[in-house]
Amino acid sequence: MIGRWLGRRTNRAERASPLAAVRTPPTAGVLSCRVLDPVNEPVAHAEFAVSDSMGRKVVSGGTDPFGSFVTTVPAGEYRLAVSAEGYTPYRATAMVGENALASFGDVTLQVARPPEPPASGDWEIEPAHSSIAFTARHIGLARIHGRFNSFAGALRIGDRVEQSAMHVVIDAASIDTNVRMRDDHLRSADFLDVRRFPTLEFYSDRFVHKGGNRWAVTGALSLHGVTRTVTLDTEYLGLGNGVEGEMRAACRATTELRRDDFTVSWQTMLARGIAVVGPSIRVELDVQIVPKG
Repeated sequence: MIGRWLGRRTNRAERASPLAAVRTPPTAGVLSCRVLDPVNEPVAHAEFAVSDSMGRKVVSGGTDPFGSFVTTVPAGEYRLAVSAEGYTPYRATAMVGENALASFGDVTLQVARPPEPPASGDWEIEPAHSSIAFTARHIGLARIHGRFNSFAGALRIGDRVEQSAMHVVIDAASIDTNVRMRDDHLRSADFLDVRRFPTLEFYSDRFVHKGGNRWAVTGALSLHGVTRTVTLDTEYLGLGNGVEGEMRAACRATTELRRDDFTVSWQTMLARGIAVVGPSIRVELDVQIVPKG
């Protein structure tokens, strides 16, 4: 009778334990957190990183649709960093014991102030601290990385950033994938045909604020004699000063281009029926601008 009563009591305690449903090694514990916004709504897909006392990343990922994460780690001291678009990053420290739950509880992220925009007026791209790079799929397996080494660009920043405009010109012959034979082929009529179309040009006068430091810059891209509408998913990084004290602004932007949209349709196939070059090109820009003149 007493044995059965003790057994039932033990089972109740196990079911009540916060670790009852989590299998952990003997020397490990569980770390958990729920991420909320200022009105107590969960922040889904917030990014988190857990580092040990030496600063080494142990685990990272994104919160679930309810703003939560649970992870098993060896017992010890850990630092948590949480970030989400439009919010100020959060950091905290916790001790995790063996076979124990260490919870940060509810973490409330505060709305971040957007970085100060560049002053209205004429600016230009500073090529020495900017890059226009691309990535293409090769034979369905590896990725080929390249860049354009010669380009120029001008921006007119409006009194409201939404009223701004930009014009970028890229020297098509400056394409560089670090393999001379391949670069010569990319310059040929099979691809960019630089003799007929010596430049790529992008013009935009549509800047749309997407929240926080995110912008959509939509404009017309002329490539290989064809013009198409393209949107740059842009992250504005803010203002800073160069080594000589000059004002600078910086941003990162990405977009995806389909070769067929610009009639760059060279489709030589392997015996397995796989195109030598993939159908889409990912473009990544890191840009710094300085006041013109």
